[in-house]
Amino acid sequence: SKMSSLSAASVETPAVTDGTEKKPLKPCCACPETKKVRDACIIEKGEDNCRDLIEAHKDCMRSLGFKV
Repeated sequence: SKMSSLSAASVETPAVTDGTEKKPLKPCCACPETKKVRDACIIEKGEDNCRDLIEAHKDCMRSLGFKV
């Protein structure tokens, strides 16, 4: 029975260690608040009219360590 529990554990381990908490944040998931208002602004008014929101989102991304 020890062998079977060992193999079960080794099968489950990747799923556990592969958890989203451990992975670095993806740009698409970072700063959802600034991203949402930025995207809405771009859709409604065009990119040229949303520079402040675009910059605010970039600042937020930079604060998390993204190179933007």
